Amino acid sequence: MLVKLILLFTIVPLVELALLFKLNAYIGLFSTLGIVIFTGVLGAYLAKSQGREILFRIRYEMREGRLPGEELINGLCVLVGGAMLLTPGILTDTLGFILVIPITREVVKVYIKKKLRKMLDEGSINFYFRW
Repeated sequence: MLVKLILLFTIVPLVELALLFKLNAYIGLFSTLGIVIFTGVLGAYLAKSQGREILFRIRYEMREGRLPGEELINGLCVLVGGAMLLTPGILTDTLGFILVIPITREVVKVYIKKKLRKMLDEGSINFYFRW
């Protein structure tokens, strides 16, 4: 796991940097900076608005006595997507928008649910409840 994280935090920034240099060569420095700033601001706004909406739905589910499992997955996606949108780069912005926009987030949630179900079935994760 540590090796995967080290690779993730070294390779992804290098790829992002290379993509930004290529984009700079095609459209120029100020346009590239404009795109990075625009996606950061738009991403922060989307993450904030989606986060508020999700918190509202979590509170509603809790008041109704239901476990807000679906909304917790939505919240995780928006949190990770918002962090990616604040990170400068083309790949991270694309993944961030996919996680923050509700329609595209649904596709990712299907994958997350399958992965969680598989991990539960294999016994690689456990849930402990305290009363």
